[in-house]
Order: sequence, then structure tokens, then C-alpha cells
Amino acid sequence: MSDAIRFLLGDRERVLRDVPPTLTVLEYLRRHERRTGTKEGCAEGDCGACTVVLQEPDGQGGLRRRAVNSCIQFVAVLDGRQLLTVEDLKAADGTLHPVQQAIVDRHGSQCGFCTPGFVMQLYSGWLGQDYSERPEVKNWIAGNLCRCTGYGPIIDAGLAALDAERPGTAETTALAERLEALGHGEMLHLAHDGPHGRQEWFAPRSVDELAAIYLAHPDAVLVAGATDVGLWVTKQHRHLATLIDVTRIPELAALRDTGNELAIGAGVTHSAAMEALSALHPDLGKLLTRFAAVQIRNAGTVGGNIANGSPIGDLPPALIALDARLQLRKGREQREIALENFFVAYGNQDRAPGEFVESVTVPKLRPNTRFACYKLSKRFDSDISAVMAAFSVTVEAGRIASARLAFGGMAATPKRAKAAETALMGSAFGLEAFEAAAVALAEDFQPLTDMRASAQYRLLAAQNLLRRFALENAPAGRPVATRVLEIAHG
Repeated sequence: MSDAIRFLLGDRERVLRDVPPTLTVLEYLRRHERRTGTKEGCAEGDCGACTVVLQEPDGQGGLRRRAVNSCIQFVAVLDGRQLLTVEDLKAADGTLHPVQQAIVDRHGSQCGFCTPGFVMQLYSGWLGQDYSERPEVKNWIAGNLCRCTGYGPIIDAGLAALDAERPGTAETTALAERLEALGHGEMLHLAHDGPHGRQEWFAPRSVDELAAIYLAHPDAVLVAGATDVGLWVTKQHRHLATLIDVTRIPELAALRDTGNELAIGAGVTHSAAMEALSALHPDLGKLLTRFAAVQIRNAGTVGGNIANGSPIGDLPPALIALDARLQLRKGREQREIALENFFVAYGNQDRAPGEFVESVTVPKLRPNTRFACYKLSKRFDSDISAVMAAFSVTVEAGRIASARLAFGGMAATPKRAKAAETALMGSAFGLEAFEAAAVALAEDFQPLTDMRASAQYRLLAAQNLLRRFALENAPAGRPVATRVLEIAHG
């Protein structure tokens, strides 16, 4: 067991002992290292001014690279990794990195506050060759906000840097080996006595270790991407006594295609899950591109999005519509439940003390099943849903044989619309059937009014999404525009 955080800050090794486990990476950089290039804008992972890059061995001789929001990442996550900030990009002689120089040449900075975050986000995409065209750059920087320049010059800079030479294989391998040697392979256990009491951090290395520790500390907070837990510290100023990091466990990071199903470990990030979920249905890939931003998708996990039980989580309604099953573990005991049954009430899930989400299994769609998911929010990028809807409808001989209609933002939990589903059963697939389902939807939900939408808007929007699904999946050979005109004119 290790009691110290060992990592590389740029090219220099750091060893940290007796630090608060919930000290954020941003606070560490600014207050302890005096690296003030990394900025605090929102302290909740929205603005991107604090973006840094983490690198770690990928187990195959290469590196896994992630841009993350340092304002909501805790310093313990640095263990065994390399942390890169904007100060690390320039050459030894002071020459700017090609991404930095491109920002200068294209006038991509004005007040300069957001610039380091943009530089690091573009740098991460440049390193991984994650973008090559203008729309891809726009998507890549969706989690970075600028109030001065507009985004045109910044996008120009991202494209201009593409031709610069990247680190070679030998350099990448050498860094991976150095990080492998730095990593101790043991569970990290930090303990710190602060002004508000004692704090402990555990980072188990196997699912068995996790099960044993969580059983011994059932009141501990499980931490994966910290995209929620980080805000408990930065916004609510909560004292978290015991935390368990679940991101060091290979079993939880596994993603397996078993032929008829996709098994996703609870620790799989949204970025890592995107390709596999897109293969199940293109709508799932489109949904994930609107799931916060790259930095959050690089940190947040599928299991975390489920386990926190939010009624406005984007992924649960889609997985419920697909009839996903959840695998839970407590000590040596394992059980499986339907995902929809996991959500009991607001803030209440079917999970006993010491029990954790191990994985989720998602069946693949059958050829005669029509699927779609829709997210409605005020902004296209980096916004929380007002209404999230996902529909899976099986058609046999032209009639609806089964239907799973799931919604988020309409109730205290992600929930199926059972009355609307019943209204569809046995009907011919068409707008008439879905009109009946839309009427029945008022029996399923009495949504609330809040800052994101009114109750009236939510219900009407949900009903219209059912109509949209009917139009988009109408019999082939009749263009959607034609069908819409026919409906409009009776």
C-alpha cells in the first residue's frame, strides 16, 4: 500500500504526502506550484479555462491522453500520471509550441484569460490527431468559452497547427516506460488530518479490493470522474471524510462485445464508450457528442452517470429504452436488475450500503426494432437536458409488437411511459398510433416547472417527440417532408 502521490509535472517528478485528498488539481497548480497559467473561471467544469492534459500508460507501450477540467479533479488522480499545463508546451529555448504560435499568428487571443485552456484543449487534439476539419475543431473546443474574440480565429489556429511534427514513437514509448516505473501498482491510501477533520482516500487496484473497502466503509463517497463530486467541494464546500477512487480498476474499465450484447464496465468513460455505443445505433453517438464537452466526457463514466440517479441524466433513458440490465456487487455477493428498476425515487436508488455498480449490459437492437433518442436543451453544447427521450419500438407484420418509451426530465427519476406504451400496442405503425400515445403521455407524467423548462413545455415537447419519431420512421418510399405536408393538409 502506498501513502504518496507520485507523478510527473511536465518532465519533473513530484511526490506528495499528507495533502488533503480533495485538494483540486487547479488549486494545487496555482497555490503550490505557482503555475498561474491555468485559470479558474467557473470551478464546475463548464468554461474550460482550467483545462490540462493527463497522460498515462495504455498498457500496450503507448500513452492514453486526456484533456480534463483541473477545477473538479482531485490531486490524488495524478498518481502514476503525467500532468501537462500550458507552461510545459514551450521548447527549452522558449520557442512557442506550434499550437501556441498559431494562436498568436491568427489573433486567437484578446484578454487572454481563456487562452491557456484553449491552447491545452487544442494541444490534446493535436497530439491525438483527433480533428482534421473545421467542424471537428468546433466540436473539440465546445467545452471552452471565450467572451472576446469569437471562435473563428481560435478554430483557424487549431487547423493551422495540424502540419506540425508530433512526438515520435520512441519518445512516446520512453515516457510510457517512465510512467510505468513511477507507478507502484499498489493501492493508494492517503490520510490527512485537516481543520475540518480526518480525510482518507483509497484507490483500489482490483474489484475485489474495492468490494472489501466499500464494505468496510459503506458511507464512503465513490469517485470516478468527479464531475458531480468535484462540485460538492468547489461549490458546496462539503467535507468528504472518506473517498474511494474506482478508476484504477481494470475490470471496471472493460468494454466487451459479447455478440448479442454490449457489456460496459462502470468505470468506462463516456469518451471510451462512444464508439461502441455509436455502433449500437448512430443516435447514441450523436447523444454522446452533446453529453457535456470533451473534457467532461474524458472524465465522467457510464457507471457514474447511472449511479448518481439524476432525473436529468442523458444516458439512463436511452439505456432503459434498450432494456439494459445493471450488475451490482456488495462484498462477494452479485446481483442483476433491470436498469429501470434501479431508480426508486428522487435521490433514492436500489443500492444497499456498501453496494456498487459493477457494469451495465445493453442488448443489441433486433432488425425489426426502430430506435431513436432526442435531447432538448437551451444550448446545443454543454447543457443539461430539459427533456430527454428514447424510444425503442418493435414492429412485426406492420404492427407494433412491443414498445419501450423512456424519458428523463419528466419525473423524479428516469422513467418509462407505460400508458403511452400500452396505447401503441397492436396498432399499425403510423402517426395515428403515436397521436394516441401522445394523449396517453399525460397519464404518465406531471412534470415540474424549473429554470430549464415549464411543465407545459415539457409535456408538449415530449408529445411532439413521439410524433417526430412516427414521422421519421414512417414506411419507406415516402419522404418525411411529403408526409408532413399530407398531415398538415389533412
